[in-house]
Amino acid sequence: MINIRYNNIIPFTLLICILFNCNSNRLESKKKPNIIIIYTDDLGYGDVSAYKKGTLKTPNIDKLANEGIRFTNGYSSSATCSPSRYALLTGIYPWRNAKAKIITGGSLIVDTSEVTIPKLLKENKYQTGIVGKWHLGLGLNKIDYNSEISPGPNQLGFDYSYIMPDTQDRVPTVYIENGKVVNLDPNDPIKVDFKTNFKDQPTGKDNPELLKMKWHHGHNGSIINGISRIGFMKGGEKAKWSDIDMADHFLDRAKNYIKNNKDNSFFLFYSLQQPHVPRTPHPRFEGKSGMGPRGDAIIEADWCVGELYETLKSIGIIDNTLILFSSDNGPVLNDGYYDDAVERIGDHSPSGGLRGGKYSLFEAGTRVPFISYWKNRIKPAISDKIISQVDILSSIAKIIGSDYRSQDGKDLSELILDNKGAGRNELILEATSRTAYRDGDWVMIPPYNGKEVSKNVNIELGNSKNYKLYNLKDDNSQKANLSNKNPKKLKEMITKFERIIGKKNTNTKDLILE
Repeated sequence: MINIRYNNIIPFTLLICILFNCNSNRLESKKKPNIIIIYTDDLGYGDVSAYKKGTLKTPNIDKLANEGIRFTNGYSSSATCSPSRYALLTGIYPWRNAKAKIITGGSLIVDTSEVTIPKLLKENKYQTGIVGKWHLGLGLNKIDYNSEISPGPNQLGFDYSYIMPDTQDRVPTVYIENGKVVNLDPNDPIKVDFKTNFKDQPTGKDNPELLKMKWHHGHNGSIINGISRIGFMKGGEKAKWSDIDMADHFLDRAKNYIKNNKDNSFFLFYSLQQPHVPRTPHPRFEGKSGMGPRGDAIIEADWCVGELYETLKSIGIIDNTLILFSSDNGPVLNDGYYDDAVERIGDHSPSGGLRGGKYSLFEAGTRVPFISYWKNRIKPAISDKIISQVDILSSIAKIIGSDYRSQDGKDLSELILDNKGAGRNELILEATSRTAYRDGDWVMIPPYNGKEVSKNVNIELGNSKNYKLYNLKDDNSQKANLSNKNPKKLKEMITKFERIIGKKNTNTKDLILE
């Protein structure tokens, strides 16, 4: 009797364990994927070595590219940072929003009523966080950095935010955590002005002897850590960041966020500052690229990507994490400081052979590295389909089972996950409020007033008195203007362009670049 009962108990116990494990696996399979957007700053199409267009080596980013889907026709929505970030988070073209321009100490350019990626994910039980560069404005009017700052990232759906307010080359040079300046001494309040300096405060213009990095244009305001910035700042001494430690600082916050939320479905917008000016890689990266601070900053950024990946791997969630990697706009070498970026570029091509760069309507302004990675879910592939950052919100919505679709974004989730589907047929490109149009292999750039080449950054802007028409299939570098040879196609492109824009395009005034 004992043997019979013992033998009967074992199958019953096994059955309970099997049922429990099956239910556990079933529940685990229902957990929505973690989503991380890694967003670099001014990284060009040729700056990632997986694209095989430059000479820099980026092994950690390459791992994502070679084991995921590497898009060769991936676009930011603008050739400058604030508009691109607006479009990424909202799925709306930046040219539709008159406020979506380069921000310098300005108020929030995203309306708090708009749907954003973090809002959508938060409504679907995600924890949401941003670490790194923000540059979408803060507050509604003039910002008081000495009290809680609102609205900002937390009012747009982020549960947690740890940011720099604008850019590394602008004041105030402080970190802001959930609306409050980190380490602020109330007895040493922060004062900021972008027109008038404060009494007895040294500037790059008046005190060049105090500089560690010489300014070239526009960056001759307050000196912090031996670097002069855009704008003027006084006070907040204990709150000021260390430039050379910035990458480590943001990385630590990103890793902590991941570890604190590993048991939940989470979204992290990891917004790197590299290789935007001033390029201040940590000393352990100095000289690693052979190209000066810009190249070293990219090597540093690549290392950060690797460290983030290892964190996901070490805590066992890499298999359930979708990573999207891209850049806010194309590359620029001299963007305000003398840092040997031009002199030491060598054979490297930040633009990857594309024409133009940051601020430009030519391809290098908005065609950027674009990668999707999900270990053991996304199969390695190279896609030449057109995809834009404006599509990310709608695509994420589909991936998590939401019916929401943004105004301008397409659901390209199948393309992102399985390399299936046609991608986009057409796309509006934007640079400093000017717009152009891509339809299939064709690109049309309308006439614009202004200099053809920016004197400060030495980049072709795409301005001219006449329409420009290019076929990228035969002329990826946009050398041959076909507007005169193919007037029928040009007319077709203009008609389609104006249908989307909603009004006939008008020439713009000369544009000042910072």
